[in-house]
Amino acid sequence: MASVLGIPEERETAARVRVEGLREEVARLAGVLEAAEIELDRRAIVREELVEALAASAAETTAVAEAGTEWEIVPAPAPVPGSTVPPWRNGLPMTVLAPDYRRILGVLEEPPSAGQGPLKAREITAELGLETTPAKVEEVRSKSRRLAGRGWLMQETSRAFRVGRQPVAVPDADSSA
Repeated sequence: MASVLGIPEERETAARVRVEGLREEVARLAGVLEAAEIELDRRAIVREELVEALAASAAETTAVAEAGTEWEIVPAPAPVPGSTVPPWRNGLPMTVLAPDYRRILGVLEEPPSAGQGPLKAREITAELGLETTPAKVEEVRSKSRRLAGRGWLMQETSRAFRVGRQPVAVPDADSSA
């Protein structure tokens, strides 16, 4: 039979072991907390210095702008790649098109060599100096179709493209069709 004093001693020993484990955990967490506080302080200092630097830069820019001549608003010099293709109309320059579309038109507008007629997408891709992989050919075909759909090119029944501009009817916003 277990001694009456033995049971409380076992429980006391277990509690002492648990307390020591918790003290070790608290000491470890205190170290982690201290490291996190140091990192937080560093990040706050960096943010404050960045705000000060940006404010100084903005003040400098404002001073230079006020000291200079009047500002002139200049439109963007060229469309960005991926921009929409406007419908062709008389007097619309080719410069309204993104560079990829202008290159396709340039290939088709070159003086035709002996017997050269409309070009298929694969031929246009090769003329552009691109690899004739299916992905590149399909990209050129898609852009050529877009140009044809907007009146910049003509698409033959043989799925070949040629130069031939025609105005495209743009649907009215009020038309209910």
